[in-house]
Amino acid sequence: MQKMLHFSEEVQSAIQDNKPIVALESTIIAHGMPYPQNKETASSLSEIIRSEGAVPATIAVLDGKIKVGLEEAEIEMLATEEEVMKLSRRDLPYAISEGKHGATTVAATMIIAEQAGIKVFATGGIGGVHRGAEDNWDVSADLTELQRTSVAVVSAGAKAILDIPATLEYLETMGVPVIGVGTHDFPSFYSRKSGQQIELRMDEPDQIARFLDTKWRMGLNGGVLIANPIPAENAIPFDAIEEAIQQSIDEAQFQGIKGKRLTPFLLSKIKTITEGKSLAANVALVKNNALLAARIATALNGL
Repeated sequence: MQKMLHFSEEVQSAIQDNKPIVALESTIIAHGMPYPQNKETASSLSEIIRSEGAVPATIAVLDGKIKVGLEEAEIEMLATEEEVMKLSRRDLPYAISEGKHGATTVAATMIIAEQAGIKVFATGGIGGVHRGAEDNWDVSADLTELQRTSVAVVSAGAKAILDIPATLEYLETMGVPVIGVGTHDFPSFYSRKSGQQIELRMDEPDQIARFLDTKWRMGLNGGVLIANPIPAENAIPFDAIEEAIQQSIDEAQFQGIKGKRLTPFLLSKIKTITEGKSLAANVALVKNNALLAARIATALNGL
């Protein structure tokens, strides 16, 4: 796959100069937020990463070409184009062989980032075990990718619409370390807490970077989930967001929405119920994650 990667000039220069690089997904642009917030957020994330001395590398598939680092015009296209696939591991070969546009999920971004030699990736929240998975087996490919692909994923925990206890149990079974940044209470995307305890707590980027370096030098392949709580001033109380989520899930079941359509539907419905507060929280938490990811990437690069 390495021969299939197309690097932006900025990312290519960063590789040659051995600068720290942070991967960014593109699903948040094409499917996660409405226009123009999606484009504005994408640009803000890049600027935050650059302000910390690192280089942003937004990943996508455009006209069947794997792009590592996007230009402003390419971000604009993803933000406005309607026919953009949502790409996970299984979808990458089709999008590439058929010359399609595709926005990468957490799983697909991890795959491409690893091939590009990028070890740190900032996102909003990972996918996981969906509520009711005991009946429908709806489990995100993000979890299996964390098991097999050696990239550190900085997120605000898992998306609140998921079954968080089951998601954490799955990660434990797969041997994926989960690090709470300044907390032992696993963050739940919009909220700083979920009530689910995690063992590993680390407070500083240097400490996290040493952990990553040690893990991979030991030959323990696979990813690490770095659970970074949303800033307190932007958080939504757990009980309030839980009520909105349950209303959204009930509506999705009534309409028969499932599979890839489910998460975008739920996020849109939650935004309506919360009168836009959930979107503001989403923007704040992903910016917070980009900042931490840049600091971890810089510390890891120094090792």
